[in-house]
Amino acid sequence: MIMASIRPAAVAGQFYPSDPRVLRTQIEEMLAGAMPLEVVPSPKAIVVPHAGYIYSGPIAATAYASIATLRETVRRVVLLGPAHRELVRGFALPAAQAFATPLGTVPLSREDWLLLQQRPEVVVDDRPHAFEHSLEVQLPFLQTVLDEFKLVPILVGAATAEQVGEVLQQLWGGPETLVVISSDLSHYHAYDHARQRDKATVEQVLRLRPGIDHEQACGATPLNGLLQVAGQFGLEPHLLDLRNSGDTAGDRARVVGYASVAFCEIPSHARPLQH
Repeated sequence: MIMASIRPAAVAGQFYPSDPRVLRTQIEEMLAGAMPLEVVPSPKAIVVPHAGYIYSGPIAATAYASIATLRETVRRVVLLGPAHRELVRGFALPAAQAFATPLGTVPLSREDWLLLQQRPEVVVDDRPHAFEHSLEVQLPFLQTVLDEFKLVPILVGAATAEQVGEVLQQLWGGPETLVVISSDLSHYHAYDHARQRDKATVEQVLRLRPGIDHEQACGATPLNGLLQVAGQFGLEPHLLDLRNSGDTAGDRARVVGYASVAFCEIPSHARPLQH
């Protein structure tokens, strides 16, 4: 019997604790302390930051707390984030068939893994995934708030927002599918300047206006793709948290911005009529 390959945790002990008990305790404390700016219905999609937990974990926790009601519903997570370490043309899927964290192993959705390979802009390559943190840091949160689920991990490189939108449409599914976009906001500005920049970026997100650039958000491409299709699927964005590393664990001379946004389905009776 040939064992499917597993991508081991690459940033455990750096971005988050490597001890499973310490990790679980830290996540549970962040979830318990989450104070979102508004209470929202169960989201279809969330945007979450991906820095070390001491910096962005509390902000991410506001989004993950909002999906706790989906524990028994979500069985597939479509996870998109930027490739920080390797050049990716289009989209990169791992060859590995599972991702490991200190909390256990998450299997890939093999059906979707095979389906996506029919797209010319999708490559299968373990190298961009090997040391990438943007997807990995989301997994312990997902493992804590959800029961068993299958993963569709997509690293986004030199792709267009339209291509991201097409991939999301292909994978959209129903209530069993959660879409997670991993992105930080501005990088290394002074505290007050960063707050102004990030507030403007979030306002653009809340208006469902694509065109965000990589100075505004490192995950701009997958984020723009979500913004392109959110309206088509009747989703409304809600800001849950907006802070930066100067608010959590860093100094205020050069900060990184973080936001959590929930995209929730608008009740059909509340949607505007299409003419």
